[in-house]
Amino acid sequence: MKLSKTLSVGATFLASAALLAACGSNNSSSSSAKKTLTWMDSAEIPTMDLSKATDVTSFNQLTNTMEGLYRLGPNSKLEKALATSEKVSKDGKTYTYTLRKSKWSDGTPVTAKDFVYSWQRTVNPKTASQYSYLFSGIKNADAIVAGKKPVSSLGIKAVGKYKLVVTLERRIAYFDKLMGFAVFFPQSEQAVKKYGSKYGTASKYMLYNGPFKQTGWTGSNLTWKLQKNKNYWDAKNVKLDTIKYTVQKSPSTAYNLYQSKKLDYTSLDASQTKQLKNDPAYRSLNQGATFYLQFNVAKNKYLANANVRKALSLAVNRKGLCSTLGGSSTPANTLTPTQLTDVNGQDYTKLISSSSEKFYPTSTQKSEAVKYMDKGLKELGVKSFSFKVLSDDTDAGNKTTEALQSNFESTFGKKVSVSVQNLPFKTRLSRSTAGNFDIVVSGWSADFADPISFLDLFTSKNPENNGKWGNKEYDKLVADSKTTSSSSKRWNDLTKAEDILLSNVGISPLYYQSSSVLVRTNVKDVYQNRGTWNFKDAYIK
Repeated sequence: MKLSKTLSVGATFLASAALLAACGSNNSSSSSAKKTLTWMDSAEIPTMDLSKATDVTSFNQLTNTMEGLYRLGPNSKLEKALATSEKVSKDGKTYTYTLRKSKWSDGTPVTAKDFVYSWQRTVNPKTASQYSYLFSGIKNADAIVAGKKPVSSLGIKAVGKYKLVVTLERRIAYFDKLMGFAVFFPQSEQAVKKYGSKYGTASKYMLYNGPFKQTGWTGSNLTWKLQKNKNYWDAKNVKLDTIKYTVQKSPSTAYNLYQSKKLDYTSLDASQTKQLKNDPAYRSLNQGATFYLQFNVAKNKYLANANVRKALSLAVNRKGLCSTLGGSSTPANTLTPTQLTDVNGQDYTKLISSSSEKFYPTSTQKSEAVKYMDKGLKELGVKSFSFKVLSDDTDAGNKTTEALQSNFESTFGKKVSVSVQNLPFKTRLSRSTAGNFDIVVSGWSADFADPISFLDLFTSKNPENNGKWGNKEYDKLVADSKTTSSSSKRWNDLTKAEDILLSNVGISPLYYQSSSVLVRTNVKDVYQNRGTWNFKDAYIK
């Protein structure tokens, strides 16, 4: 899923996902205070419509207010949620789930038909979901997305109220992991039709079936609440009454609020990290995410030149950028983050050809960068060109664009004219999706623990491929990896594909994200998985 340009959020679908201790408003010993957390996010919510959400901020809310067949517990372990049992056919192509009886926040029952409706709505071309590609492999999904078959032909059906049957076209190695991702959660057809175009645009235009329900979000404001959902099937085990959210884009402001006990959690910038590493509340979180530069090869003819892209990538001082941003982030030379996937005892990223690494040095390689830039400009028949770097308006976003602008200008001089633009996350996301950029600082977190979660993004027709880079061999390798029954061939296909992307500088990896945060010490069982906080089990000691 997409990340806002910040160090406070990200994703991890790793066995080492953090089990954190935080605390509530400890300036009060009242019962209500001990059931209330004050939390922050660094970006505004783009949407609460799970068919249209693509970013970690939205999924942070959806994961706590909605629920599917499974949910992620500590250490990213899949736990049964609405599914009480699962039966898989011998050929691995049919999954049958028995559902528990549960309710929406208005008291109406959640049934198998709500899953059928939700999945059909997401793959319906009229919905224009950017995540419809994740349904590939479910019977007829690709044909439906392409507009060649009706949504009713999707391989999912309700058998009575509480039995769900899913039919696949092929085995999907990571299918169970998908079922813990919010895109596959149910939706109330009644609510979607009742609210129409307003559905998911504010708290009141939703129904919820998760441990909490959202209140107070108007669609543009920077404060809202998660309130305990009394109609949740496991409400007796949800200990918190309220989670008060505010958007804080400045680490200094957030830290001041934390110090004054108005926040129970805050992200830290570079200077704060150095000062607070010994604080009992300090945590360093491996996010399992990668930030990278996405080049708009469709819009900017200069960036469509591979040698220009290689030059720009060589000019980036990744070590210096990580130092500026703080936390424990490390320079990246692959799209798939390290420590995400183990392949026969070896980190997946170690299997990618070393030829891809040369364009992503730790520090600026000025002479090599200039060499490639001169070659690219000669091919283009120009002596210079201009471009704009787009990012978020957070502290980290501003620092990133400043660093990149400095790297490019000091390396290439008058050969490039660089401007930067930092916009609110929701606006920047809209610009990225529309392809309205030259270079955009993007971040992606694993939706599940497999490289395909990253490599799928840059196939030619993927809606997340905002820069429109394309390569036929890359497309074929990614497609082949999904159909082969040989695990060794699958890993070979994926690593070859990633090597093509990196060697061609289809994107330019910047860093693998780890974040430094403070969480108070007397709230227990707050889990962070895949960049989202799970508050279901949280309590204040």
